[in-house]
Amino acid sequence: MDALRARAGTKSIGVYGVDYPATTDFPTAVAGITDASAHIEATAANCPNTKMVLGGFSQGAAVMGFVTSTVIPDGAPEGVPNPMPPDVANHVAAVALFGKPNARFMRAINQPEVDVGPLYAAKTIDLCVPDDFVCSSGRDFNAHTQYAETGMVDQAATFTASLLPAKSAPAAPPQTPVPAAPPQTPVPAAPPQSPVPAAPPQSPVPAAPPQSPVPAPPAIDALHPLPPGTLLSCSTVCHIIGPT
Repeated sequence: MDALRARAGTKSIGVYGVDYPATTDFPTAVAGITDASAHIEATAANCPNTKMVLGGFSQGAAVMGFVTSTVIPDGAPEGVPNPMPPDVANHVAAVALFGKPNARFMRAINQPEVDVGPLYAAKTIDLCVPDDFVCSSGRDFNAHTQYAETGMVDQAATFTASLLPAKSAPAAPPQTPVPAAPPQTPVPAAPPQSPVPAAPPQSPVPAAPPQSPVPAPPAIDALHPLPPGTLLSCSTVCHIIGPT
């Protein structure tokens, strides 16, 4: 089981299933190496901005190991293609391998050891369930099918995501500048106020002439009658008002 996953900029992820008969007859993997190499090289040439992730399980992990190799290993089956050009590695973001056959297993089936090439080693995660008889020294046949249950698939996904370029967020539309407020017309200064003329000095009111004292009327003496013709004005008090 092996596949190629590609991510191009902000586009969606595509999956390509490598075409070969995955069987217990291990040399049939040569067809998978040929198909995978051709597809990877074509993608790198035609879609240079695409970042690829190579992945495989068991025999498929061996296929991807041979695809990334920089040399044809000794004892390889007839028809193994030449290694991919070195610059193709720049288009591969990550390699995820599950249960890759180890040297002991490959010797047991009389096949060359699987070695990931140096251009891909730093971006490869090679996972093996403990006691998996294919990739470890254990002899547990069931362990070879427990990669999902042990969380290793999620582990590989996290590793792969950390190596993929971040999706660019859409640029925010430019903000329309707020128009500047028109300059304010200065309020004209109020004309200076004319000083209020001082009130003319007031002419002093002339003092009233002194009143001549009214001569006191002669005292009335009942024993000495007034001369004939004298008029009297009587109220409570009688005053002499003068001759007739």
